Amino acid sequence: MDTYSQVVDRLRTVFRSGVTVPEQFRRTQLTNLMSLVKENEEQIVKALHKDLAKPKFEAVLSEVHILTNELHYALNNLRSWMQPEYASKNLATKLDDCFIRREPLGVVLIIGAWNYPLQLLLLPLVGAIAAGNCVVLKPSEVSAATDNLMAELIPKYLSQDCYTVVSGGAEETKALLQNRFDHIFYTGSQNVARSILQAASVHLTPVTLELGGKCPCYIDKGLDMTSAARRLAWAKFFNAGQSCVAPDYVLCSEATRDALLPALRQVLEEFYTKEPQKCPDVSRIVSQRHWTRLMELLKKSSGKIVLGGESDEEDKYIAPTVLVDVAEDDALMKEEIFGPILPIIAVESVEQGIEFMNRQEKPLALYVFSNESSVVKKVLENTSSGGFCSNDGIIHMTLPSLPFGGVGASGSGSYHGRWGFEAFSHRRSCMLRGWALERLNGLRYPPYREDKLSWLRWSTSPSRCSLM
Repeated sequence: MDTYSQVVDRLRTVFRSGVTVPEQFRRTQLTNLMSLVKENEEQIVKALHKDLAKPKFEAVLSEVHILTNELHYALNNLRSWMQPEYASKNLATKLDDCFIRREPLGVVLIIGAWNYPLQLLLLPLVGAIAAGNCVVLKPSEVSAATDNLMAELIPKYLSQDCYTVVSGGAEETKALLQNRFDHIFYTGSQNVARSILQAASVHLTPVTLELGGKCPCYIDKGLDMTSAARRLAWAKFFNAGQSCVAPDYVLCSEATRDALLPALRQVLEEFYTKEPQKCPDVSRIVSQRHWTRLMELLKKSSGKIVLGGESDEEDKYIAPTVLVDVAEDDALMKEEIFGPILPIIAVESVEQGIEFMNRQEKPLALYVFSNESSVVKKVLENTSSGGFCSNDGIIHMTLPSLPFGGVGASGSGSYHGRWGFEAFSHRRSCMLRGWALERLNGLRYPPYREDKLSWLRWSTSPSRCSLM
């Protein structure tokens, strides 16, 4: 069996041969990846259920369908993405060809996450293939069934010379990171991200980090609370709250909270019945370790549980749970929850809500529910987050024409659609010059004179672009 360094060296040799560069090769691999997903949907759904008890509906919607949409979008736009982008010129470069050429970076590493183990591994792969790279894929060992399935299927559908899957845990990942890659794309926690940045710094490898954060949801007064509760509950408890863009906490006035809670109670029963543990539409926590972490947070919280709270360690089950009277320094507010636990924090106004959000680290997503466009605009213009969505949750990340990524502690870089292609491309500045205008070029040669400098400043000024 090859060592990790041998795997990377082999891929680098293949990349240098130029095999991944032609459009037809990229198109063929993307089409084959589409076939992998479509032809093995049943196996994929079963693996996701084994890992997370993920309902088929959620598995298809958030893993299979979002991936096939991304593939269609890439195949439809690949040719235009690959075209040179011509740049504006000044008088001194009027006769030159000046353009930006997108070139593949080389051998890239994609490290997936366990909460959406298909989507978060293969969606970045779409961009990497479209951009013409060779790829090492590292699925999460926590979602073992999906990890094993990807290790089995990817070599059957994609070029084994250009794409390889490496399985294993933390030690294997650490060993893999000792190799030089041309880019590392990581989805996961902030703690692991720090280790990845340290490893990447040895080789000065650029890194895209897709992290999480405590995504806030400000809920304004005067809403149709049943509709608001449905959208909030769906976004929060989808995949048992194990989503990096799930609303992590709610900010609202006490009056709004008191109107929201009965609606949430009704909606949770409507969604998951009076016995949610028996409902097939409720996912489970991915592992005993993650279940224990969530229960410890719940025990440490000084908030009051008003909905849910039931749990079953053996079943890795935690009921959809809502707490009130949660303080800013509560245990549930110290880290991303990443589970079906929703704290509600009382604020007196939208201004106070904005101040609260701005005291926290910048989140991956920020939500505001309001009938008033002025309130939505105020929150949008006075906060910062990776993404923003009004009157719904999560939906913004499903549109491939919008970039998806974090800011500050929630990540760096973005992908989806063209943005994934760009993440794995080098934008090479190109100027193709001939031998004309040598007299004008002579202005830059010694001996230097004031009149030469004046002419050069005039001919290279942006204001001269109008002469083209």
